[in-house]
Amino acid sequence: MKVDVLIVGAGAAGLMCAIVAGQRGRSVLVVDHANKVGKKILMSGGGRCNFTNMGVTPACYLSANPHFAKSALARYTPWDFIAMVEKHRIAYHEKELGQLFCDESSKLIVRMLLDECAQAGVRIETSCGVQRVRRVDEGFNVLTSRGEVHAQSLVVATGGLSIPTMGATGFGYELARQFGHAVLPTRAGLVPLTLSGKHQERYQDLAGVALPMVEARVGKQSFRAGMLFTHRGISGPSILQISSYWQPGDDLRIDLSPTLDLGNWLVEQRGARPAAELKNVLGDALPRRLAQRLCELWFESKPMRQYREAELKNIGEQLHDWPVVASGTEGYRTAEVTLGGVDTDGVSSSTMQSILVPGLYFVGEVVDVPGWLGGYNFQWAWASGHAAGEVV
Repeated sequence: MKVDVLIVGAGAAGLMCAIVAGQRGRSVLVVDHANKVGKKILMSGGGRCNFTNMGVTPACYLSANPHFAKSALARYTPWDFIAMVEKHRIAYHEKELGQLFCDESSKLIVRMLLDECAQAGVRIETSCGVQRVRRVDEGFNVLTSRGEVHAQSLVVATGGLSIPTMGATGFGYELARQFGHAVLPTRAGLVPLTLSGKHQERYQDLAGVALPMVEARVGKQSFRAGMLFTHRGISGPSILQISSYWQPGDDLRIDLSPTLDLGNWLVEQRGARPAAELKNVLGDALPRRLAQRLCELWFESKPMRQYREAELKNIGEQLHDWPVVASGTEGYRTAEVTLGGVDTDGVSSSTMQSILVPGLYFVGEVVDVPGWLGGYNFQWAWASGHAAGEVV
């Protein structure tokens, strides 16, 4: 079979690239080894697909080259994708911090993309693995499990290593290396952190306890959002966010109450409730089970009148800078994104085309442009897929 464009990967970036290329009149074939299109789209956002974020800027990405994402993001904005969503009459809402979700189901986003592909004449083959890729005159010969395909352009949209149960593999990285591209070391991002030894023992029976707002900090990077204790460690949006910046050995600090000055508040409570015990007072500012555990381990729980003002302020300071000694992460099994990937030094930021091999393109998560939690990675998929689709 001969086509103008062969896209490997039927996820967000691959489908967007296919739509744009097909609309330009290119013959496009999308192949994916998975049995279903857009699996990560379907499970994202709790099944409602956090399809973009209105606050997207290049600063929301962790690429080794912080400037790489600028061109594609500037030329295909969240408003461009929103226009497509509205054209298909998909109801959506802003949840928080610019995050946009479907009112109903993420299936509507996949259906929208498939409808756009159909209108653009794009052919999609699922359960179709790629067995070999060869560079030939005027393109690529690709042997798939359904036969050989000759394509002028080859787009690698295979995603990263996150959530292998959804079909994630390292195939895109292998293909990049085959054609001389550097692949930066990969690790799990946007992932729960694990504790071990005494650090886990202190908190493991708090599994399920949630704080609606903490500030997690590593170095100069910080995120304010919710936190959740798990059987193995800590999770929640603030932890997922900071996990992309944390590595073993890094100093992780949690402000357990970033919106309330606990030191001054405790001093006020001493005057108002002198007979109340510290653990019960703290239980009004923090989850009660957590407050009790903190007092069991670190703060002697006495009636408030027995504390000096300086002692209460010191307790407040500790709770605003609480050290957590994480041992690792839950890994790719639950990670929402893969950090690292195809080195952007070998890819054009405006077209996503390989600088080393004409006609070869890399889009989406396979490229070293991992983003924050909250729709940023989808927007990179749409933008990078669109950039390639305009020129393949």
